[in-house]
Amino acid sequence: MLISPALNAALREARFDGDAPLDESGVRRARAAAAAVPAADRRVHGPDERCTGTAQALGLRSEPEPSLRGWDLGRWRGQRLAEVNRDEPEAVSTWLSDPSAAPHGGESLLDLHARVGGWLDSLHEEGADDGSVLAVAEPGVVRAAIVHALGLPPQTFWRLDVAPLTLTELSGRSGRWNLRCGRSLVTGTDETTAVHRR
Repeated sequence: MLISPALNAALREARFDGDAPLDESGVRRARAAAAAVPAADRRVHGPDERCTGTAQALGLRSEPEPSLRGWDLGRWRGQRLAEVNRDEPEAVSTWLSDPSAAPHGGESLLDLHARVGGWLDSLHEEGADDGSVLAVAEPGVVRAAIVHALGLPPQTFWRLDVAPLTLTELSGRSGRWNLRCGRSLVTGTDETTAVHRR
């Protein structure tokens, strides 16, 4: 089970920067969602500040999982997509069309998929298929997990939206995953429709 973290100021501004703390609004929304978090045998979170803060606000006793860190977008980190597109339109075009490209100097989309897919596959190897795993992970990580689990083409990643504080469930095991996606943990909010795509 994968929970996407609450929004923070950087994501509201559409910045490439998941590694920033939650603001008061994000903490408040995560606390409001705590009662809807399903039980799990094992709980982990991405080591990013936003995931760590969300896990804490949800009341989870979880451990950081390095494989679930946010997508490394290199020198684009902290910038808005509109700014990067204005300054480097060819680089952005290449990044969006070629899954092996990393013009920002960070991870390519294929690298992200390999990292997240390796973690997902390792759950079966560790015997975790006998229990449930709950992870708080950045939207890009959740999207990469879905692409890997369902064996979708890498570029399908760009067609998936993961809203804040939603639950994506993968059941089964490596090679035979089933998907249940997008259940909101918070009801009656407008933030679940404000998705930062990256």
